[in-house]
Amino acid sequence: MNTLFARLCIALLAIVGLTSAGFLVVERFSSRLYYEEITQRLNAPIAMYVTGEQALITDGEVDYAALESLAHQAMVINPSVEVYLLDTGGRILGHALPPETIENDRVDLVPLQQLMSGASEFPIRGTDPRNAGRSKVFSVAEVRDRDVLQGYLYVVLGGRLYDELASDARGSYVRKLTLWSMAIVVFVSLAVGLLVFGLLTRRLSRLTRSVQRFSDSGFEDTDAVVWTSVRDDEIDRLGIACAAMSEKIGEQFESLKENDRLRRELISNVSHDLRTPLSSMQGYVETLLIKDDSLSSEDRRRYLATTRKHTQQLGRLIGDLFELSKLEAASVEPVFERFSLAELLQDVAQEFELEASDKDIHIAFEDVGADMPVYADIGLIQRVLENLLRNALKFTPEGGRISIRMDPRPESVSITVADTGCGIPDADLPQIFERFYGTRHGQKGGSNSSGLGLAIVKRILDLHGSRITVSSQIDRGTRFVFDLPTVKAA
Repeated sequence: MNTLFARLCIALLAIVGLTSAGFLVVERFSSRLYYEEITQRLNAPIAMYVTGEQALITDGEVDYAALESLAHQAMVINPSVEVYLLDTGGRILGHALPPETIENDRVDLVPLQQLMSGASEFPIRGTDPRNAGRSKVFSVAEVRDRDVLQGYLYVVLGGRLYDELASDARGSYVRKLTLWSMAIVVFVSLAVGLLVFGLLTRRLSRLTRSVQRFSDSGFEDTDAVVWTSVRDDEIDRLGIACAAMSEKIGEQFESLKENDRLRRELISNVSHDLRTPLSSMQGYVETLLIKDDSLSSEDRRRYLATTRKHTQQLGRLIGDLFELSKLEAASVEPVFERFSLAELLQDVAQEFELEASDKDIHIAFEDVGADMPVYADIGLIQRVLENLLRNALKFTPEGGRISIRMDPRPESVSITVADTGCGIPDADLPQIFERFYGTRHGQKGGSNSSGLGLAIVKRILDLHGSRITVSSQIDRGTRFVFDLPTVKAA
């Protein structure tokens, strides 16, 4: 009962039953009208024939014997007729029926006038003297004496005897025939409906089973819902949509698994990177507390400087973590504005001028124009340039070179940051923008890097719709390139 097929069958059964019942009612009503019209048309002259046989009213006196004789003759010919003699006002003057069976002593003359004038369509019903609640078809003729209207001869067609016979017939043969006919119609309609609905819902049932298998598999078996369009109807479109949805859900599950793996990896990396400076800080602080009296001022200062260095490293790591989490949560909205890219490059280079001089590294500008306006978030782009330069300084040996270049294009400006450092192995290039990824190739000693710089760079440029590319050669250097749109293009 909970299936669409069962509900359609029940609905079909109800519709067929109601339709059959309605058809029965309409058929009985139309059959009655048809019978009454035929009967009245065939027997309309009967009253005139009866009045032509004998004078029923002479000098205002009713000849009851003649009326009874004519009534019996008419009823012998047609047992279902009933004959009444009316005065000019419609009051019943005489009849040949048992007096106790008469319920109306007066007949409405309006239908009689309509029939005699021929102004109305058949059937025309008049008063039934033997049944106050019903009307019957009739025949009527004027009763005259020396051309003076004396009354009417009113003949009811299909009187009480007809009603009794019709009721008996309906109770036996007609009713059985009708019920059997309805039963056959319902059975045939239901059988045809079952066949048609079965064909129509077969594909829908197959789709339901496929979706159920996909659900039972824990939304992992994406091959459970495979649909090929045949008729391009609503069911085909639903099947294609379900197949696409299952594939999308499968992708989402894989993405959730990957995110869960990255989350565990992030927690592991964060724990390791936080533990290292914290352990060093704790060791130096405990040494200061234990050997405070025996330490020279130079050792004390060296311990404090080392502790301060680890504190700064820890602060940078926490800051980068917060910044990266905001970028990945899409809670950072870039504030786009027009600014000079050349001036920004000069400002960022000056930030690292002292650190580069200490390492004997030269920062050079190549083809930096005086005014190269772009449309971007100046604060976020400054962060990108700082991370790229800091990364270049980390891997460039003493006496090396870092170059910054701008190349104008039709709708953008290309920015290149290149170094002459140790380079990156080809196997490591696809992973360098991941969180906490770092290559140790060519890196000497410890590093103050949080391992999040390049990941932050990529996500900032993603917010700007820009793609960063990297190329590298071992012991010859690395080159990062990205684009920013010009004001006109934006």
